[in-house]
Amino acid sequence: MTEVSHQQWGEVPGQGSVDLWVLQSPQVRVEVLTLGAIIRSVCSRGKDGQMEDIVLGYDDLEGYVSDKRYLGAVVGRVANRIAKGCFVVEGKVYQLDINNGPNALHGGLRGYNKAIWHATPVEGGVQLSLTSPDGDQGYPGEVQVSVTYTLQGETLTAEYQAQSTRTTPINLTNHSYFNLAGQAAADIYDHQVSISAKSYLPVDDTSIPTGEIKAVEGTPFHLRMPVLIGPRLKEVPGPGFDHNFCLSLPGDACTERNVARVCHPASGRVLEVSTTQPGVQFYTANFLDGSISGKGGARYRKHSSFCLETQNWPDAVNQASFPDCLLCPGEKYHHVSRFTFTTV
Repeated sequence: MTEVSHQQWGEVPGQGSVDLWVLQSPQVRVEVLTLGAIIRSVCSRGKDGQMEDIVLGYDDLEGYVSDKRYLGAVVGRVANRIAKGCFVVEGKVYQLDINNGPNALHGGLRGYNKAIWHATPVEGGVQLSLTSPDGDQGYPGEVQVSVTYTLQGETLTAEYQAQSTRTTPINLTNHSYFNLAGQAAADIYDHQVSISAKSYLPVDDTSIPTGEIKAVEGTPFHLRMPVLIGPRLKEVPGPGFDHNFCLSLPGDACTERNVARVCHPASGRVLEVSTTQPGVQFYTANFLDGSISGKGGARYRKHSSFCLETQNWPDAVNQASFPDCLLCPGEKYHHVSRFTFTTV
């Protein structure tokens, strides 16, 4: 049985009040903010029985208001990168704000991570909804969006839904940063990861996919068997993992399947991820640099955490061979991702 409660957590000037929702099962405790539909914390037990917060975040609302690293947030309208912030839909060129090198990232300068969502209680969780107006951050169409978080035993489910008045690209994900040793732990080098993808997307020097779909076999991206993250990071070109792993190919049916598993042997904590999405962005916090003061004064540094962002492939709106990311009027966008927290 999951207990659901909520309280006011603060106020964003000019936007309104922000609530903190708590989902509590016998095994796991999850905190969710109405700002950005943010997962503020996940507390799970280690093999010693001790509960530990394994999600990076902030002690107060101001931290999230000024945050530039999307800690715990739902990102959209389009997660990940769009090359040069430009795309064409139905013959019209759309230019977005550039906020990541020469590209647009995670929905724009004020994406869904900075909006206050409307919360409604549901069985075992909370539904957060948002109206994204026509022209929001440069995107066409008014979009009605919702994400429903439910906790059942050891499993946190995130269910995303959306409808639009005009054809628009959409790609929603959650950007939680995890460290299974605890949110204040120094790094993730002692974590083991496996991702059940046969291929990944190589990227250019601005992290845009080149268009090639490359087999993981014989590369540092072969994570189909458990791999210790620390040694493998030394083999990956660039600052670390920040790549899309292809879970299904264009045209495949998006059925829910287990896609990733991370284990921290010292604590015994395990995170398993399943999704209906065609890709997962595995990111090893390459751009955290110690400048962020997180919960309890923790300094979040490079490789201090990992993200498993279940989503469509990056820049899909500009790459015809990638899975379709356009939502047309009358259609429903619907995806489910699950995060299961256990021990070994």
